[in-house]
Amino acid sequence: MRLPTRQTRSIHVVRAEGEESAPGLEKSSTAFEPVKNIDEIMNILPHRFPFLLVDRVVEIQKGKSIVGYKNVTINDNFFPGHFPERAIMPGVLQVEALAQLGGILVLEGADDTAKSNFFFGGIEKCRFKKPVVPGDTLMMKVEITKFNKRFGICKSHGECYVGEDLVCETDMTLVIAKES
Repeated sequence: MRLPTRQTRSIHVVRAEGEESAPGLEKSSTAFEPVKNIDEIMNILPHRFPFLLVDRVVEIQKGKSIVGYKNVTINDNFFPGHFPERAIMPGVLQVEALAQLGGILVLEGADDTAKSNFFFGGIEKCRFKKPVVPGDTLMMKVEITKFNKRFGICKSHGECYVGEDLVCETDMTLVIAKES
């Protein structure tokens, strides 16, 4: 899998007493330009704080794949209980974040009826490889493997990365239920 690339820097600056700091470091950024910002995401998904787990979408191939991320911070509401002595993002929330990202892909352009009848249908072959901790950026990619629009069943594969490390992967079923 190839995620959008960004340059990372490791800069350590030591200055002599009285020497002025060089301008620019505070203006540098490793942030991706959003394809969808948080307001656009909230127009698609019904989730809200504290359960909205996608901060930005940075790449979409309509009907095929989507890449987005969540900035993991110590202020996330699950950390006080998971675990107080060693903060780790729960794996089930990593999978939920993938499902939400997949939902953005499937629901973009859908009517309100579809948006209100969208559900997470199942998880298969889920693996957690490394812990995700405060300060990490959880990069996620979801690819549609099969989509039966007639029955509203979407099969997909999702992966989460922190840096170059794969931290979670799973196959998911997403469902757009028919209104009864």
